[in-house]
Amino acid sequence: MIEFRTADGQAGKAFEIKSSTPSDKYLLVIHEWWGLNDYIKQEAARFARELPGVNVIALDLYDGQVAADAEQAGKLMQGVKTERAQSIIRGALRYAGPKAQVASIGWCFGGGWSMQTALLAGSQAKACVAYYGMPEKDVAKLKTLNTDVLFVFAQQDKWINQEVVDQFKKDMAAAKKGLTVKAYDADHAFANPSNPKYSKTFAEDAHAASVAYLKKNLKLK
Repeated sequence: MIEFRTADGQAGKAFEIKSSTPSDKYLLVIHEWWGLNDYIKQEAARFARELPGVNVIALDLYDGQVAADAEQAGKLMQGVKTERAQSIIRGALRYAGPKAQVASIGWCFGGGWSMQTALLAGSQAKACVAYYGMPEKDVAKLKTLNTDVLFVFAQQDKWINQEVVDQFKKDMAAAKKGLTVKAYDADHAFANPSNPKYSKTFAEDAHAASVAYLKKNLKLK
């Protein structure tokens, strides 16, 4: 676990796995509505193994809080203030440094924030993976993206549904930005093994697609 100064003058927390060789390549991992729990740390470690030469930082947008059940998770997610979350992300970007090449990935709540991370990273953004998270709807903002986006879509999702994804496709086209949508006949959060709707087959396929995309965009061998 690390601490760093955030843009609002406070401290931010994150779980970091440094590359075994010095590197300016970073993957910022953003948790689901549960918070930065052991599962997300395990996922971060998996990416660190599969992406040698990349520093992996799993951000904590809940400032140390982790949900024990869905009701608490909902409250924590609703309680996130946009300005604070942006301050934490900006702090992590500053921690990575001005030469950092930044990729982001997140699920659910973190999927939406993965996109916001790519926007906040500006010219340093090199890759963005969003699993069933709310896309940015402002085309003017999307025009500032410095990367294409890999969007993982669960076709049975009642929240990030077909209508949301269709609009996102139109918005990204209007912004002249690249978008790849990987669609699965699954429900929201199908990639999390603790979810009753978990699909190992789809989760592994989406993970493999994410790793291949990250390797390509970060120019890993």
